[in-house]
Amino acid sequence: MSKGVLAVVSGFSGAGKGTVMKKLLESFDDYALSVSVTTRKPRPGEVDGKDYFFRTKEEVEEMIAQDQLLEYARYVDNYYGTPRSYVEEKLSEGKNVILEIEIQGAMKIKEKIPEAVLIFVTPPSVDELRRRLEGRGTETQKVIESRLSRAAEEAEGMEDYDYLLVNDDLEECVNELHRIISSERCKTQRNTEFINRIQEESRGLMKGDL
Repeated sequence: MSKGVLAVVSGFSGAGKGTVMKKLLESFDDYALSVSVTTRKPRPGEVDGKDYFFRTKEEVEEMIAQDQLLEYARYVDNYYGTPRSYVEEKLSEGKNVILEIEIQGAMKIKEKIPEAVLIFVTPPSVDELRRRLEGRGTETQKVIESRLSRAAEEAEGMEDYDYLLVNDDLEECVNELHRIISSERCKTQRNTEFINRIQEESRGLMKGDL
C-alpha cells in the first residue's frame, strides 16, 4: 500500500473550498480531512477528535515546544494548529489527507513537508467572487468588502502554489482535485520503495533466481 498524499488547500473566502472538500469526501473513499487542535471551548454538538482536538493552552504550548504541530496560529487568545501525528498516521494508512488552511499556514507546511501538494481554489473571476459573497446573505456589506480586500492580498501569493483549481462547476472541480491528487500519488519519487522492490525482483529474474 502506497503512502497517501498531503494536499493543502487554500483559497479566497467565498471560493467554495468547504463545499469542494465535503463533496470530495462524499465521492471518494481514500481521503481524510485533517483535524485541527484548538484551545477554544467546544461548541454545542462538536465532538473531540472529529471536529477538533480540544486541548488546554498548556497542552498546546507543550505540543509547540515539542514540534508536534506542523503549523499553528493564535486568534483571539486561542491556538489553532495541525497535529503532526494525526496527519502522519492517516498518510501511513494510505489515506490522502486534505488540509484546508490559509496561505501563511500552507507555506509553513511546505517547509516541514516538502512533498505536500499545495492547491489554490479560486472562482473564475473577482466579479463572481463578489456575487457569491453577496449571495450568502449572511454578511454585511462592510464584511464583504473586507473579505474582498483580503482576497486581493491573498491573490499575490497564488503563484507559490503547485496547482490552481478554478471552482466554476462543482462536480468538475471535485473531479479535477481528485485527478490532481491521484496523479501526484503515482509520481515516481513517491514510490521509491515499490520501484526498489521491482528492480530487485527484476535483477533476480535476470540471474535466474525466479
